[in-house]
Amino acid sequence: MLVGLQAAGKSTFYRRCLAGRYALVSKDLFPRGARNKQQRQMRLVAEALAEGRPVAVDNTNPSVDEWQPLIAQAHAHGATVTAYWFPPDVEGSLRRNAAREGRERVPDVGVHATLRRLRRPSVTDGFDAVHEVRIDDAGGFEVRAAEDRAEPPGRL
Repeated sequence: MLVGLQAAGKSTFYRRCLAGRYALVSKDLFPRGARNKQQRQMRLVAEALAEGRPVAVDNTNPSVDEWQPLIAQAHAHGATVTAYWFPPDVEGSLRRNAAREGRERVPDVGVHATLRRLRRPSVTDGFDAVHEVRIDDAGGFEVRAAEDRAEPPGRL
């Protein structure tokens, strides 16, 4: 499960590091006016897990409200759940978001609204592992095991 602000690099990380090994489920791939996006996401995740395929959920996934149903579903299928945590870099996210066009660009207020809800994931939330991902100076990614420290809601 990828966790971070819009334009944090989550989708690029998926394409470069996880594609080909993990089925992709992202609400961004649903039609803009699609109804019941959460139900559709849960169904797609369940289908992939039932087929024995690992899944990457590429959304902002900012809080326990989004994590818990996915974690419960994965564990019910015997899967482990790893959080890839993209610590917030608001300035970087806003800059990368401004370079986006069309549907990919999110209003800046959306980034700030996600920031208010964003919480660092922890194994105490039910994740089997948490990795911290940062964009490096060359445009690649640095991935390391995250310190396991739970943060109170609303705190980073």
